[in-house]
Amino acid sequence: MRHDVFIAGYGGQGVLLAGNLLSYAAIYEGMNVSFFPAYGVEKRGGAAMCTLVIADGNTGSPVVGRPSIAVILNQLSFDKYAAKVKPGGFCIVNSSLVEADGSALPEVTLVRIPMNQIAIDLGDLRMVNMVACGAYAAVSGALALASLHEALKKALPERNHTFIPANSSAIEAGAERARASLGL
Repeated sequence: MRHDVFIAGYGGQGVLLAGNLLSYAAIYEGMNVSFFPAYGVEKRGGAAMCTLVIADGNTGSPVVGRPSIAVILNQLSFDKYAAKVKPGGFCIVNSSLVEADGSALPEVTLVRIPMNQIAIDLGDLRMVNMVACGAYAAVSGALALASLHEALKKALPERNHTFIPANSSAIEAGAERARASLGL
């Protein structure tokens, strides 16, 4: 089994924390993982992205040129990276910020989730990344939601552990919306 994912957005959306959380969840499940973060340091709100390879064997290179799944959190990232998703793959987009329809990616399943709105409805826009992680887990089947909940203890600094229940709710909401979007 091997899963690869590309996550992109802008600085402040928690892209790197999302990748870190997925990595810890994979380790918690006994899998191997490679995590490759990248971000633009030249300006506040610059590009942020990461790739992950999750496997029960060797992961190989953390560089993912044609991901099976992309999680796209803003329009600029969609315009730049969505076309790289492998045919037959999934592109999970934050429809609160991304204008896209299925015609843009004819061989890819577009999963539109209003991540910002879900996070706001839960009380904190900063949880958009947790909504995205839940959506990824539901769409890919790569990780159990319970593993994501457990991984929050490692991914979040101890001073933020009081926010684990809220983040867990956001993960669940993202997974629920993704399943509904796919008719599962």
